[in-house]
Amino acid sequence: MRIAIINPNTTASMTRGIVAAAMAVAGSRTEIVGMQSTAGPEAIEGPFDGALSVPGLLKQVIAAEMDNVDAHIIACFDDTGLDAARAIATKPVIGIGEASLHAVSLVAHSFCVVTTLCRSAPLIEDNIRRYGFSHRCRRVFASDIPVLELDRPESGASERISELIREGIRLGAEGVALGCAGMAAFASALQRKHDLPVVDGVGAAVGLAETLIRCGLAPSKRGVWAMPARPKGLDRFE
Repeated sequence: MRIAIINPNTTASMTRGIVAAAMAVAGSRTEIVGMQSTAGPEAIEGPFDGALSVPGLLKQVIAAEMDNVDAHIIACFDDTGLDAARAIATKPVIGIGEASLHAVSLVAHSFCVVTTLCRSAPLIEDNIRRYGFSHRCRRVFASDIPVLELDRPESGASERISELIREGIRLGAEGVALGCAGMAAFASALQRKHDLPVVDGVGAAVGLAETLIRCGLAPSKRGVWAMPARPKGLDRFE
């Protein structure tokens, strides 16, 4: 099976890290096809960046469909453009935010989310309510570390995330969802350190995508995710 993992921002180093995280958990017969937007913001940190990134993301979804992938993963915890992508795709589309919430809820009765900047937290909180997990989520924490600073040792990202996990535990969280694709490399060490499940959305999304492919499932084309009524509007993405 072939899974496209699409970074909706334009930072190549982040795409490489996301692809590496996906390959680390993918099955031996799964090919990970790394893609990224060629136009849009360098990082997605709130609703403005998210809105700017959608056209570039949809262009990559269409390109991946033409390349005959079996599923798509949107590698942004905000689930940027997820409904629009599902509307134009004929194959499963997984957002790493939604995947994380489903995964952590299967291994922890309650959880917290640790993300990047404070302006991203309200959007994530809205998604948590929309997906039906608000009664399980103790809090969404913002580390106040920008996306592109996460992989720089001098940012102290791992230590800051660890502090917030400890606060989440004090509030009753029994598991953690890391709220940014750029945090994937921290998951294993944080899980060992705090002795509780720490979910990386990239890995969770790969597992869910593989399952949907094996089950032969794809987005329903009745209702919300029906193909656009004006298909000529897709020309701008080709």
